Amino acid sequence: MKIAFVGKGGSGKTTLSSLFVRHLAATGAPVIAVDADINQHLGAALGLDEEVAAALPSMGTRLPLIKDYLRGANPRIASAEAMIKTTPPGEGSRLLRVSEDNPVYDACARPVELDGGTVRLMVTGPFTEADLGVACYHSKTGAVELCLNHLVDGPGEYVVVDMTAGSDSFASGMFTRFDITFLVAEPTRKGVSVYRQYKEYARDFGVTLKVVGNKVQGQDDIDFLRAEVGDDLLVTAGHSDWVRAMEKGRPPRFELLEDVNQQALSTLREAADATYEQRDWARYTRQMVHFHLKNADSWGNAKTGVDLAAQVDPGFVIGEGLLAAS
Repeated sequence: MKIAFVGKGGSGKTTLSSLFVRHLAATGAPVIAVDADINQHLGAALGLDEEVAAALPSMGTRLPLIKDYLRGANPRIASAEAMIKTTPPGEGSRLLRVSEDNPVYDACARPVELDGGTVRLMVTGPFTEADLGVACYHSKTGAVELCLNHLVDGPGEYVVVDMTAGSDSFASGMFTRFDITFLVAEPTRKGVSVYRQYKEYARDFGVTLKVVGNKVQGQDDIDFLRAEVGDDLLVTAGHSDWVRAMEKGRPPRFELLEDVNQQALSTLREAADATYEQRDWARYTRQMVHFHLKNADSWGNAKTGVDLAAQVDPGFVIGEGLLAAS
């Protein structure tokens, strides 16, 4: 299952996504965790020392390798240089699986040992001083979008992406790449403003959106969130001594996380697993093509000097059936 965590900056999005990754790992599930936020904090939230987290390989700087591998023997893509972040797979493309070993994971993923299991962590890389004035952050998250476009995952497999804050996720089609999106909202007017934006933008794309209320202190906060987001409110979380210790760099064993918060994480997983039966790979592929053609017309054709619409394989539909055929 492909799962996104979004929300206003400071909402606790990264903390909750890291707790969810820990929860999945504790059950032995295969997990890929991806830090696609402009502020790269997921590694630290998963317990890595700051120096180790800062040294993680950047997907953005390894984009040529990613493109060359995913292109494979696809005759519609003349070169890796002709690929852009939205380029869809076709006959001959290489696809990614969650649990396999491949050159992309070798170059970009690093194992992180957690209580009860190990996850693969991938990061876009930070927005550096060298990028100021000459690049946008979406040039880095493009590597994530390209990998998601070529990813075939099955039930019981998880890819958890900590997205960039606010509504910046809509600067590309990546917001449609997920089975479910958890929007972390504080019980304040500012806290729910991102929810309204996300709900409106995603309305026409069949995005499954659920709200996780965070920093909730009582029934009044719950009532406020319910009034603002209605049935989209899935679960709430409040103060956690475990999280406070983790933020000080002294996390207890994960099994000691408060029962109410463990139950909240179980609710998130149940909601994610429930979307499996709703998967529509044909629609997923159509949306991929839609955003590719939109980006091609807007800037891609001019940048690459080729007609990127020709990269679309009209008879190709990504899906789990391709796993059995490979």
